[in-house]
Amino acid sequence: MNPADDFAGDPDGLQRLWTPHRMAYIDGDAKPADASENACPFCAAVSGDDESHLVVARGSRAYVILNLFPYNSGHVLVCPNRHVADYTDLTVPERDEVAELSQQAMLVVRAVLNPHGFNLGMNQGDVAGAGIAAHLHQHIVPRWLGDANFFPIVAQTKAMPQLLSQTRDRLAAAWPEQTTRTSETS
Repeated sequence: MNPADDFAGDPDGLQRLWTPHRMAYIDGDAKPADASENACPFCAAVSGDDESHLVVARGSRAYVILNLFPYNSGHVLVCPNRHVADYTDLTVPERDEVAELSQQAMLVVRAVLNPHGFNLGMNQGDVAGAGIAAHLHQHIVPRWLGDANFFPIVAQTKAMPQLLSQTRDRLAAAWPEQTTRTSETS
């Protein structure tokens, strides 16, 4: 008997990769109720516990946090502490720290996970695809040769080899060593 036959629906011989945690994202359960600072998960992370909020590292004006719904393992976001929606509204010191933390995040992710490349970007506004448009955040997505397989395209599913908390712990542990090297070479 095929294991697929044990699951709901008509047996079709296909194996199933169940990702029920994705329903929170699909249903919008993790989306803020409104655009206010009080409802913003990024604002909650500013003053919250690093482990429970998946914060990897902090600067004085911005911080690095794991994406709760990552495209790949090690997908981090760099967020200003201040609740600001648009890149042009950042102060010069905020902009500079977001850029510096982005560079440092790439170094740490590269040292820990050995990606072949990265996608970096910001989605400005709902229409541009920002999941949380009210609080600016830069995506840093590690990429590997062959990581764009058929799962995300056909099944809207991504196979993640490690729990978010484990990835956060590995990146946070490597952060001091990697960022010390960066400042020594500057």
